[in-house]
Order: sequence, then structure tokens, then C-alpha cells
Amino acid sequence: MSRDAAATRRRILDAAVEEFSEHGIAGARVDRIAAASDSNKALIYKYYGSKDRLFDAVFDTIVVQTMNNVPIDADDLPGYAGRLWDWYRERPELLRLGDWDALERGGAGMAAQAPRAATAEKIQAIAEGQRRGSVNPMLPAETLLRLVLAICRTSPAAESAQSHREAVVAAVRQIVAVSDNTDTQVSPR
Repeated sequence: MSRDAAATRRRILDAAVEEFSEHGIAGARVDRIAAASDSNKALIYKYYGSKDRLFDAVFDTIVVQTMNNVPIDADDLPGYAGRLWDWYRERPELLRLGDWDALERGGAGMAAQAPRAATAEKIQAIAEGQRRGSVNPMLPAETLLRLVLAICRTSPAAESAQSHREAVVAAVRQIVAVSDNTDTQVSPR
């Protein structure tokens, strides 16, 4: 791909992130994406084939960016949760894109290659932390991951953002804390 084509694709994806996060998949308009990216509709369809496949490309891109910028650390899941919460606060469009995917497509974006690989990597990291004894093995690794991710999606209500972030970290610390009572352990997956 030439440099101009790569730059054009980047502009299209950047414009699509804004359009999809603001309007959802059904409400997004390719002509607005074309105008915002200084390209044209024909080029968008040439590169991506359809609006739905453009959304898939956007979704894959944000998952890869999140994995690269906020890598999981199973030995410090509370710290990971704090960093992920910060990432989401700095980029609220990421949460909206996930919501639109869940609402309009039943979470199909999470079934795509990049999100599946990212999820599997996180589950594996947590399972390894459970085997090493740094993460409570009471819950299956996948369940624990889902809980941590759900906590990271929360927004401050009445308290300050900093207080809420501290609550996110404390909640994850409680969930993953290794206790002396191992009678109720569930086998990590």
C-alpha cells in the first residue's frame, strides 16, 4: 500500500470512529465519513466493501490500540484496571463503539479475529496468574476478566473521577486477592 493510501485509510478510520461512536452503525453515514476524511464514498467502499465491514475495521483497530497501550498484567490486575479505566476516560468513544456493537449487532465485533485474540490473551494471562498464586483462583479466568472489564467501564456518579478510579482499583484488588481459604476454588480455565 502506498503512503497516500495508508494515510487515506487512517483518515477514513479516524473519521469512522467519530461517526460510529456518535451515531451508531445504523445512524452513521458514509457520506459524512467521506467528507470528514477528505475522501469519497467510492474509495471507502473500495477499501472496506460495506459500512458494516468498515465498522469491523474500526472495532479491530481500537481493540489492537487498547491491547498495545494498556497491556494486561495478571500480577497487577488492580493496576491494569486503573490504567484501563484511564484509557476509557481519555477515549469515551471506545466505550460507545462497544455499546453500539452490543446494541446493534449483538456483540458481533467481539467475535471478530482481533477481539477474540485479545480476549484469549487476557484470559490466558489471568489463568497463568492463578496458577502462580498471584490471582485468586476462586473464579474461572474468563469470568474474572469479564468482571474486571465491566468494572473498568463504570463512570463516576457523584464522586470525583479520582475517587471513582480509586474505587475501581480497590474493587479489582478485592476480587483478585488471594485468600488463605482455598476450599471454594474453581478450576481456572
